[in-house]
Amino acid sequence: LGLPTGKSSAVGSEDRPEQQTANTLKVFVCGSAAGMMQSFVICPMEHIKCRLQVQQSVAVAATAATAKTTATIASTQQRQLYKGPFDAGISITKNHGFFNGFYRGMGVTLLRETPSFGLYFAVYDTIKNRVVSFLHKEDERHPIPSHAHAWAASALAGGLSGALTWMIIYPLDVIKSRIQTGPLERELRRGMWTVGRDIVEEKGWRGLFRGLGITLVRAFPVNAIIFPVYEFVLIELGNGD
Repeated sequence: LGLPTGKSSAVGSEDRPEQQTANTLKVFVCGSAAGMMQSFVICPMEHIKCRLQVQQSVAVAATAATAKTTATIASTQQRQLYKGPFDAGISITKNHGFFNGFYRGMGVTLLRETPSFGLYFAVYDTIKNRVVSFLHKEDERHPIPSHAHAWAASALAGGLSGALTWMIIYPLDVIKSRIQTGPLERELRRGMWTVGRDIVEEKGWRGLFRGLGITLVRAFPVNAIIFPVYEFVLIELGNGD
């Protein structure tokens, strides 16, 4: 992914256009494969996280729907369904099954993670190569881009690729969260497209992008830090050999 190795970190800045396209396609395929594999780990983890984040409000809402007195509601407002992540995972699997319970939302998670990781790394690679090439032309005294140039390119590419990826996949993330916080007692027969349609009917198209602003505010700096730090540590470890 264009890591500094003492030579130009751009993947073939002088390559022919067809070679650059082939390189980008390889990066996309590799990233997509990584995203697909991590879905099997991240889906149940995010499901449990979502359940823990909303468990108190769900408990209060369920009690309020059946309670006859205000005192009954007040006495259960601190009720929690799960004691922690391990208890949540065991309870969900025991009461609702492994696939319908523990792995609820797996389909939309795969659809979110697989192409998004491919896009993330492909966009990062493309932007970084272009920025490094531009800096190379601006600094003819250094035919090989300096580490400072490489880190600046990496930070910009990481931030932009992270923000762009979130902009594209965010509606899927909203749908996933709705699926993973819905009542577990009800068997999930509705697909993610039906859930998405329900969100649009309830809140309009903006409902699919609610919270995107703060997500982008977080995504750019976080992703701008990841790659430069990785590359810096890689260089320092290499210098120690």
